[in-house]
Amino acid sequence: MIEVITGILALLAGGFALIAALGVLRFPDVLTRMHASSKVGSFAGALALLAAAVDIGTLSAATRAGFAILFIFLTAPIGAHLLGRAALWRRLTGRR
Repeated sequence: MIEVITGILALLAGGFALIAALGVLRFPDVLTRMHASSKVGSFAGALALLAAAVDIGTLSAATRAGFAILFIFLTAPIGAHLLGRAALWRRLTGRR
């Protein structure tokens, strides 16, 4: 049963990572590409960490995965915000 749950989580993580990659390739401007990479990419990383924690099956692995997921969800929006500000600044100043 653990293998099935791990497989489902890993497949979902891969699917969301693929969706994020397609969003980065297909969206027209910087802000929408940034949104796809930060939001969906963070969720894909969280699912992959959950899959690893379930597969290992120890409290130590679950704790480490939880802290890593918390770190990803705290830092990804900050990075996306800074990228958005830089893109807006470059658009307003006309620099390339």
